[in-house]
Amino acid sequence: MASNSAFKKVRLKTEPDEADLRQLAIGDVVYLDGTVYTAREGVYHRVVEQNVPLPLDLPAESGANFHCSPAAAITDEGEFRMGAVTATASFRFSKWIGQWLEKSGAKLILGKGGMSSKDYREHFVPHGAIYLTTVGYGTGALLGRGVRRVKNVHWREELGLAQAMWVIEVENFGPFIVESDLDGNSLFDRENAKISEGLSKVYEGTKPAVLKRFGETDDRSDELI
Repeated sequence: MASNSAFKKVRLKTEPDEADLRQLAIGDVVYLDGTVYTAREGVYHRVVEQNVPLPLDLPAESGANFHCSPAAAITDEGEFRMGAVTATASFRFSKWIGQWLEKSGAKLILGKGGMSSKDYREHFVPHGAIYLTTVGYGTGALLGRGVRRVKNVHWREELGLAQAMWVIEVENFGPFIVESDLDGNSLFDRENAKISEGLSKVYEGTKPAVLKRFGETDDRSDELI
């Protein structure tokens, strides 16, 4: 696992090859150029569970799947308006991610909060994919600055605007942080482990909690980070 004192910034194309991804270390800051598409539970259910063919040529058109419901609208003239593009929590899509990576050929999954280490090991690593996480909350407008245009919207009638598959052209789209690498290492896991090591010191000198509700524990090792 790479360990950098100063993480580097990387401009990455949305159809990366293995060499492009191999250069990334967890914690690096990434900006994307190319084409990104949104796909979340509506799309996953349709493609993975209902076996509906993909409406675009993946991964030829894009290898970057954004877990996002964009702040977007379609005018009466058929023009697209897109402002903020705010990520949604990716852990909710865990049950589909393995089959989705196989069907879509995605190499980049963009979202919020990361996925589990088990997902990285069992699904991302075999498919040569990595996870990029957004930087905290309230970054939708910042990311929106990198959107150049909406290229297409698929399954709008079937899924609605929020769940539809938006295909957007981006330039200097970010910042995102490398949460998982090609070996399945996780930035969140690494940093949480560091925090947990010193967790007991936080409670030194405090009195034991008064437990009144069923299932409560005073074991500080059960603290959830």
